[in-house]
Amino acid sequence: MPRASSAVDLFRSASGKAASKELERIDQVFYTYANNLSGVIDPEGIESLCSDLEVDHTDVRILMLAWKMQAEKQGYFTLEEWRKALKALRADTIQKIKKALPELEKEVRRPSNFVDFYAYSFRYCLTEEKQKSIDIESICVLLDLVLGPYFCPQVGAFVQYLQTQSEYKVINMDQWMGFYRFCNEISFPDFSNYDPELAWPLVLDNFVDWVRANQG
Repeated sequence: MPRASSAVDLFRSASGKAASKELERIDQVFYTYANNLSGVIDPEGIESLCSDLEVDHTDVRILMLAWKMQAEKQGYFTLEEWRKALKALRADTIQKIKKALPELEKEVRRPSNFVDFYAYSFRYCLTEEKQKSIDIESICVLLDLVLGPYFCPQVGAFVQYLQTQSEYKVINMDQWMGFYRFCNEISFPDFSNYDPELAWPLVLDNFVDWVRANQG
């Protein structure tokens, strides 16, 4: 066998071993927090994980971690989801996960990723089967968490509107995504380029009317 190919084979075998070692360590960290009976990380496990990462369980970076896993059920991480995120983050210890969080935050902030993360945040909060909308109280918390750091005045005003109006009890995905587009496209607080004839969700027409009325 020519030397070159045996060197390639050696390299492959070494990198294969390194990858399987990394996976072993990733799994090891998972089982530190997983529930022994269910074999998944449950809300209690997530709380321990947050404590070891020295972040609050309501920290947006935990939601970002769930997004990286594409976790399907709020408050629960499966082994497959965990492996997916940690392999991508190259993190096989708690220290490495901690170090990866700022990078993950940067990744989420990229406009192409942020839209996906914003939509995911809504889906992640649908905890019941066939649930299509989220109650106003939870939406206000989620808006503050996910969008507040980027569009503080708009989010502040919209949250205030949602808390004072009585017409809407829940918000659906279309309204949720519409508000993100609104923040990106509409001049605030003068709404000079807002055209109610365009296909905005009705809740946003009402919000604009409410702000204008309050501006007197």
